Amino acid sequence: MIELTQVSRWYGEIIGVNDITCSIKPGLTALLGQNGAGKSTLLRLITGQLRPTTGDLQVFGEAPFANPNVYQKLGYCPEIDNFYEHNSGREFIRYLADISGLNKSEAKSRTEEVMTSVGMTSYADRLIAGYSKGMRQRVKLAQAMLLNPQAILLDEPLNGLDPVARREFIDLLHDLANEGKTIIVSSHILYEVESMTESLLLLHRGRLLAEGDLRVIRSLIDKHPHKVRVESEDLRLTASKLAALPNILSLAINEKFGYLEAEVHEPDAFYDYIAKVTLDEGLPIIGFSSPDNNLEAVFGYLVGEQ
Repeated sequence: MIELTQVSRWYGEIIGVNDITCSIKPGLTALLGQNGAGKSTLLRLITGQLRPTTGDLQVFGEAPFANPNVYQKLGYCPEIDNFYEHNSGREFIRYLADISGLNKSEAKSRTEEVMTSVGMTSYADRLIAGYSKGMRQRVKLAQAMLLNPQAILLDEPLNGLDPVARREFIDLLHDLANEGKTIIVSSHILYEVESMTESLLLLHRGRLLAEGDLRVIRSLIDKHPHKVRVESEDLRLTASKLAALPNILSLAINEKFGYLEAEVHEPDAFYDYIAKVTLDEGLPIIGFSSPDNNLEAVFGYLVGEQ
C-alpha cells in the first residue's frame, strides 16, 4: 500500500531522511527514533506535504505530493495542535466535515460517529480550550478518521498522555488496524511501542536501521550475544549444567538476587536446552527471561553500531 524506494529528503545540506526503502502494509506499524531521527519528515513525505529530493514514493499506487486522490484516502494527526480553541469538539469536527464536501446529513452523522468512536461523546460540547491533552489527541484522531481513510498517520500521539489515556488510545488504534486500515504511529517512547505492535521501522539520523518484528531484528544482531537471566534455587548446580552447552559464552552468578546471567548465541536452542535439562535432571529453575530482548536494548545496539 505504501512503498518507498531509495527515498531521500534534504533541506539544503541537512539530511531529513536518507535512502529509505521499505513497504508498509495494512495493520499497525510503529515508526521509532529519537528526536531528530527523521520521523516527522517521513510522515510528511507519505502525506504529500513534502516532495522527495530523490527516490520513488508510492501511496495507493500514486505519488502523494500535491495529489488530491491520495489525500482523500489519508488521515493525518500532526504532533502540534492547531485547533479553533473557541469551538467545541463537536463544532470543530462538524466544520471540517462541511468543508470536506459532505452534505449536511452526512456531515452530521459522520461527526457523531467519529466522536463516539474516540470516546468523546460526553465532552463533545465543551470548548476545546478547556480540553486535557488526552482529549485533544482524541479530537485530532477524530478529524483524521472523518472521511473513513484507508490509512491514518499519527505523529507522536502518545506525548503528554497519562498511562490510562495511553492504554485507551493504543486500544483504539488496534481497533482501527483490525478493520484493515494502515496505521502508522511515530514515537520515541520505546517501552510503550513495544506492547503496541510487532511491526517496526527504526530510524536513526535519517536512515532506516531495521524493519520488521522485534525478535527477528534482535536475532540478526550477531555481534551482541543474547543475555538470559535464569532464576534458580541452586545457582551453582544450575550453572554447572548450563556451562556444558556449546553456545554458552559466559555465566555470572548473582547470589544476592538469586539468579545467574548467561551470554549465549542461538537463544532458541538455549531455551530448548533449559527445558530439557530441567525435566531430565530436575534442576530447581524458577524462571528465566532475557533482559536485553526488548526494544530499548535492540535500539541501543543498532544505534551503537552507527
